[in-house]
Amino acid sequence: MDNLKIGHFIQYMRKKQGLTQNELAEKLGISFQAVSKWENGVSQS
Repeated sequence: MDNLKIGHFIQYMRKKQGLTQNELAEKLGISFQAVSKWENGVSQS
């Protein structure tokens, strides 16, 4: 799977659960910016 496909899957599952990026980030103990980067397929290599 490429980063964009994974990001779309994360976004789909987050929305299915009715969560905002911020809410998911709080549950995972990370920043909402990290969730946004995941969902947009941005990675730091």
